Amino acid sequence: MAGSADFDLYRPSEEHDMLRDTIRSLAESKIGPFAAAVDEEARFPQEALDALRAADLHAVHVPESYGGAGADALATVIVIEEVARVCASSSLIPAVNKLGSLPVILSGSEELKKKYMTPLAKGDGMFSYCLSEPDAGSDAAGMKTKAVRDGDFYVLNGVKRWITNAGVSDYYTVMAVTDPEKRSKGISAFVVEKGDEGVSFGAPEKKLGIKGSPTREVYLDNVRIPADRMIGEEGTGFATAMKTLDHTRITIAAQALGIAQGALDYAKGYVQERKQFGKPIADFQGVQFMLADMAMKISAARALTYQAAAASERGDADLTYLGAAAKCFASDIAMEVTTDAVQLLGGYGYTRDYPVERMMRDAKITQIYEGTNQVQRIVMARNLP
Repeated sequence: MAGSADFDLYRPSEEHDMLRDTIRSLAESKIGPFAAAVDEEARFPQEALDALRAADLHAVHVPESYGGAGADALATVIVIEEVARVCASSSLIPAVNKLGSLPVILSGSEELKKKYMTPLAKGDGMFSYCLSEPDAGSDAAGMKTKAVRDGDFYVLNGVKRWITNAGVSDYYTVMAVTDPEKRSKGISAFVVEKGDEGVSFGAPEKKLGIKGSPTREVYLDNVRIPADRMIGEEGTGFATAMKTLDHTRITIAAQALGIAQGALDYAKGYVQERKQFGKPIADFQGVQFMLADMAMKISAARALTYQAAAASERGDADLTYLGAAAKCFASDIAMEVTTDAVQLLGGYGYTRDYPVERMMRDAKITQIYEGTNQVQRIVMARNLP
């Protein structure tokens, strides 16, 4: 019936709205004030980790059976989106905790889940994800890191590159070749701990954006780990890695969405204050058209991202397509919107005294990591609904 207020099909539930209010308030009061300094000093956002941990929002996806909040995929998206709205670097705490630990949740033994999900839920350790290598980026199946069985142990050797939060995280999901003859079907997944002998880290990369989230190489030099730290069966690691990305690409869409929303919010306030020719520049139609286009694109990206999150929660057949589509579209929109926000601020937008240039720099990586947007289009084309 027309005008029915309880028709909830295209809006989040009341619980999701309440979560948004909670995380937005926390982000604006305890994370946002440090965002500029975190970027300027290229330092890990410890204030954000402390605030998220205190509110139990650092890894909301961990199931309740392991002491976690048991948040659904949409709730996780909302947390990441709202943190990214004020600080993209900080949003990588909940995002990468999910990316790193999801292989264990999807494919790990019950013992492995208890051992690693429990401290993650408590905030006693963060998780990172080690798939890419110096010569294996988009072609992840071409990796060279090896894991050789030795009795009740595996010995790992190799280098992983572009590892988000490396050196800060305590736990690492590592993909390694156990049977070189089988290419992707010869790759297995393992949990490696920061304290394992033979684990070390390269210098932090000097990056365009997300400067508060350390990106480093992870070196594995004869790292000997118990065989029961394998995630799933031998040879299933690559399949687990790809299945993980189907779910976690949506968290990158959420990050992109938050960055774009933060840029629009700031630009909207600015154009109402900035006067030229005797009136606020918000009164000029050219500016109004830019804002309208920015808002429209964000609304479309949000609808697609939330649709993908719902598909992730249900495990729908079209998840691979939707995850790639949400990540690709939202990140492209984030780049467009942040670029327009800089334009709306004019010369001020180009300076580090205002946050939109940081948002523009941060947005760029969302088009690249967890699979470049060119790769996303290949994934979509192969999985057309």
